[in-house]
Amino acid sequence: MIEDIERDVFVRIRTDLLVVGDSIMTDRHHASNGNYEDNDPQNQIGGIIPAFSLSGWLRHGMEKVVQDRGSTACHPGESNANFRKDDVYNRDLDAGYHEKGACLEGDDDTGCVILDLFGGFGNRPGKVMRRPIKFSPVRSSVDYTRGQAEGHYRRLNRNIVSRNEEDNREPLRNTELDAVGNLDGSWHLSFRETKPEFVALLAEAIEFLDDHQTDFLHQLGGARNFGGGIVDCELVNPLYEEHELRRVFDRRKGNTNNMDEKDEKWENEYLPEFQEALTERVEAV
Repeated sequence: MIEDIERDVFVRIRTDLLVVGDSIMTDRHHASNGNYEDNDPQNQIGGIIPAFSLSGWLRHGMEKVVQDRGSTACHPGESNANFRKDDVYNRDLDAGYHEKGACLEGDDDTGCVILDLFGGFGNRPGKVMRRPIKFSPVRSSVDYTRGQAEGHYRRLNRNIVSRNEEDNREPLRNTELDAVGNLDGSWHLSFRETKPEFVALLAEAIEFLDDHQTDFLHQLGGARNFGGGIVDCELVNPLYEEHELRRVFDRRKGNTNNMDEKDEKWENEYLPEFQEALTERVEAV
């Protein structure tokens, strides 16, 4: 069955507000009518959401799925455990992680499923490539089959004010945040090698992140206390063809009968078999 799954898969991401700690790259020179003011509500600024925060968010969900299955995940930090705070590494090991690369001991050259997917030990490349999301405020220019999204760039200003009554809320300092509002699009992921356990873990992680979208630890990006990063997400059926993927994002159209049949086949045939492979992989570590 895994032969029917392409190396490229797509995750639909929808959020009212996204503020990422890795900043946002903008295309201000494409602003309409020479309007380069980033705080103007009529601006037509597009840009790129870097994959770093997206990758960390996805990995966090995948680690949780593995841990909920009674196993441990490969530690995401440095293998020498050289951290700024004492005992952080040991606390992480007690919280459901194993030492980075410890799963490579013996004859196993792939390690645990997390290490296999994300790499990062001994110059080992991961098996899943995470692309940035290109966004545009103009829906007609968004190509969802290339992992793009409709989104509206804004620069938010926040005044930090004095709490002393006699200061009458006088501003102490001003902070600026780059944000994307009303984001709706696809995140393009590619497997260097497609394995059943990879697809199952991705499906379960996205479902977990969607179910726990209001949990602080499982929100996406920065400024999470301020309503940013609460994300509706779902794995687009990997059995869909390109024209069906476009239809998912077309607000004028619904599923075809063929798409409904593929949904049923995915839920009842493909996913259970892939989940069985994931169970075997997790229990083997």
